[in-house]
Amino acid sequence: MSTAAFAADMPIMPPPPMAYAPPPVQDFGGWYLRGDIGMTNTQAKLHVNGYDTLPAGTAFNQYGHGFDGGVLYGIGVGYQFNSWFRADITGEYRSKVSFNGTDFFTFPGPSPLADAYHGGIQSWVGLVNVYADLGTWGCLTPFIGAGVGAAVLKTSAFSDVATFPSGSGLTSSFIADGATKTNFAWALHAGVAYKVTNNFTVELAYRYLDMGTAGQGQGHFFDGTPTGPSSFQYRDITSQDVKLGVRFNLPCCDVPPPPPPPLIRKG
Repeated sequence: MSTAAFAADMPIMPPPPMAYAPPPVQDFGGWYLRGDIGMTNTQAKLHVNGYDTLPAGTAFNQYGHGFDGGVLYGIGVGYQFNSWFRADITGEYRSKVSFNGTDFFTFPGPSPLADAYHGGIQSWVGLVNVYADLGTWGCLTPFIGAGVGAAVLKTSAFSDVATFPSGSGLTSSFIADGATKTNFAWALHAGVAYKVTNNFTVELAYRYLDMGTAGQGQGHFFDGTPTGPSSFQYRDITSQDVKLGVRFNLPCCDVPPPPPPPLIRKG
């Protein structure tokens, strides 16, 4: 038998199985942890129920009302759904900020009156946030977002020292205990993220936060004589915060191996 005939009688070998390439790994998606630190700029309107019943003709002015700056510390967990949408749940502690201010009253007839106020407030805030990433240029990604949640506001003791004109010999001192209140809170975000590595991102962000209203507890004079519940309130408490944050992407599940090649029967 010739070599050609022998070769023709041999079975034809099937082609080698096709290699299965693993699916491409996306550069987005998955869970992440975050941490934030920032500066707070709290604002509110001090209100007393007595302001609503001042005698007709009373001149009333407020000066220097405001809070000191504070700091915030936050942590959270989130999920990147795709290249432009993500969401997270955050919790933060906001340090105590002191309140100071003075009111001046000029009544029709009696002597004028000045009230000096001192107080403070600290808070804990929890939010559910959503963000839209607005595109990436190099490693920079600007974003906007919004959040809703709750704020727990704790006021410290509030003092009201009233001083009449020099020489009158008249003063009045009042203090109100602190109180705790939980309110609905909402926030708006804007910032820019810098992707250091595939798993580590740094954020610089601005946030407007609305935390509602807080009040004081039982009132009494400095000698301890009770005067009933205090009517002092911080109304429309807001804060304009500047935050520096970091995000750590959690490892994704391993990509499943390609399926084995099909079995080939011989003969």
